[in-house]
Amino acid sequence: MTDMQISPGVLGNHHHHPPTTWKTYFTFSTDHKVIGIQYLVTSFLFLLIGGIFAMIIRGELITPESDLVDRTVYNAMFTMHGTVMLFGWTFPSLVGLANYLVPLMIGARDMAFPRLNAAAFWMVPIVGVLLMFSFFVPGGPAQAGWWSYPPVSIQNPSGNLINGEFVWLLAVAISGVSSIMGAVNFVTTIVKMRAPGMTFFKMPVFVWAVFSAQIIQLFGLPALTAGAIMLLFDLTVGTGFFNPDQGGNPILFQHLFWFYSHPAVYVIILPVFGIFSEIFPVYARKPLFGYKIVAISSLLIAAVSAIVWVHHMYASGTPGWMRIVFMITTMCVSVPTGIKVFAWVATIWRGKLHLNTPMLFALGALIMFVFAGITGIMLSSVPIDIHVNNTYFVVGHFHYVLYGTVTMGMYAAIYHWFPKMTGRMYYEGLGKLHFWLAFIGTNLNFWPMHPLGLYGMLRRAASYDPEYTFWNVIASIGSFLLGMSTLPFILNMISSWANGEKAGDNPWKAIGLEWLVASPPPVENFDEIPVVISAPYGYGLNEPLVANTPRLKDSHRAEAD
Repeated sequence: MTDMQISPGVLGNHHHHPPTTWKTYFTFSTDHKVIGIQYLVTSFLFLLIGGIFAMIIRGELITPESDLVDRTVYNAMFTMHGTVMLFGWTFPSLVGLANYLVPLMIGARDMAFPRLNAAAFWMVPIVGVLLMFSFFVPGGPAQAGWWSYPPVSIQNPSGNLINGEFVWLLAVAISGVSSIMGAVNFVTTIVKMRAPGMTFFKMPVFVWAVFSAQIIQLFGLPALTAGAIMLLFDLTVGTGFFNPDQGGNPILFQHLFWFYSHPAVYVIILPVFGIFSEIFPVYARKPLFGYKIVAISSLLIAAVSAIVWVHHMYASGTPGWMRIVFMITTMCVSVPTGIKVFAWVATIWRGKLHLNTPMLFALGALIMFVFAGITGIMLSSVPIDIHVNNTYFVVGHFHYVLYGTVTMGMYAAIYHWFPKMTGRMYYEGLGKLHFWLAFIGTNLNFWPMHPLGLYGMLRRAASYDPEYTFWNVIASIGSFLLGMSTLPFILNMISSWANGEKAGDNPWKAIGLEWLVASPPPVENFDEIPVVISAPYGYGLNEPLVANTPRLKDSHRAEAD
C-alpha cells in the first residue's frame, strides 16, 4: 500500500501550529478547528450527564416497584435525559465534527463567518447551564418530556414565574438560535469557499451530508423555535396559542414540533452517513461505490424529510386520509437510505478490510442502523404504530438510531480523525475494548425494549406489571455496561493525547485534503489553496488529487494493498 506522497509543508505551514495549551479551548477563538474541539469536548460532557440520568432511570426500572427515586424526580430525569442527549450531545457533537472537517475537506482556510461560528458555540454552554438549572429551580423541574407537549407543559402548580419548564423552554429557544446561526455558516461556507476545481461532484460525501443536514436546519428549525417561544408566552404571560381553555389548539404545537423534530433525526444521522462514506473506503481500500448517487441521496433524504412529520401523530386525532399519505411518504425515505446502505455494503464487499477501531465502530453502527431501519419501516405503518404507540417499542427503535447508529458513528469518527486533530495515535487495545463493551451494552440495553413494547409496556412509567421484569432487568444490565464502556474511551483519549505515539500526517493512508496537511493542521490550514483536479475515493487509481504544482507535488492516490 502506498500513501499519497507529499513533502512536509507542501499544503500547510508546519511552523505555524495553533496553540495547543488547554487554555486555548477556554477562549473566544475563531479558528474552526479549536471551535470544533470545543464542541466535541463540551458535548461529550453532556453525554456523560445524560448517561448518568439514564442509568438512574434504568436503576429505577430494574424492579417493578417505584422504589429508587420519587416519581416527580423520575419524570424530571426522563425529561432531562432526552433533552441533554439531543440538545447537549448529538447536535453539538456532529456540529463540532463538521466544524473541524468541512473547511479542511473543501480546501478553505476557515468557516465563512468565524465570529458567528464562535458565538454559536458559546451559546451551547449557556444552554447546558440553563438545562441543569431547570432541574434544580425552586419552582419545580420540567417534567413534560423532551417534546414538552401542552397542556401538560403549560401547567404551573407552583405558581412561580421562574420554574423548571420556563427555564427549559428558554434553553431550547437559545439552542435553536445557535443551530440556525451554524446552519447559515455551513451552507455559506460550502457554497462559496470551496477550493478551485472542487465542484460539487468532487466534494467528499461527508460535506454533501453536512450540506443537506444544514439545509434541513434552515427550513425546519424556525418552526420549532417559534413553537418554543409561543409555548413560553403561554406559560408566562397568559397567551392562548396552545391552551384549550382559551381557545388554543395543543395539536398545533405537535405539528410545529414534529415539522422540525422528525427531520431533526436526519439532521443528526446524515453526517453519520457521511462518516460511513469516509471510513469504509479507507479501511476496505476500495473506492466508494456509486459516489454520485450516494451524494445525491443525501439531498433526496433532506427533501423527503419535510413531508413525513405526521407519522408521529397517528394517535392524535389525525384523519384517516392523512395517515395514509404520511405512511406512504415515510416509507419513501427508505429508498435513498437503502441506496446508501447498498453502496456501503458494495464498498466493503471483497475489500481488504482493516478492522481497526474506527472500522469496528462504523460496522457496528451500520448493523444497528439496518435493524433500526427495519423497525422504522414497521412504525411507518399505521396499524403497527397505533398498536405500539407510546410503548417501549418506540423507545427501543429511537435509541437504536440515536445511540446504536449516531453515537457509535461518532465514536468511529473520533477515533478515525483523532490523529489528525491531535498529532497522536490512540491506543488500539483500549479502542477495541471500548467497541465491544459499547456494542454488547447497546444491544443488551435497547433490544429488550422491543418485546416490552409489543407486550404493551408504556414508556415514562416508573413502575410496571411484574410480567415485564425479565426484559427490564436485561435492559438495565445493558445500560450499566454501556455506562462502563465510556471509561476506556476517556482513558484512551486523555492518555493518548498526552503521551501517544506521534501519528504523522496520514497514518491511515487515506485520501482527502485533510490528510495532506500537518497533524494537527496549521492555523490557516493551507499555505496555498489547493487546486482540485479529480473526484475523491480513488483507492487503487494512480491519479493526482490536486494539481501538480511546485507547492502541491506528488499528491497521488493511495493504492490498494
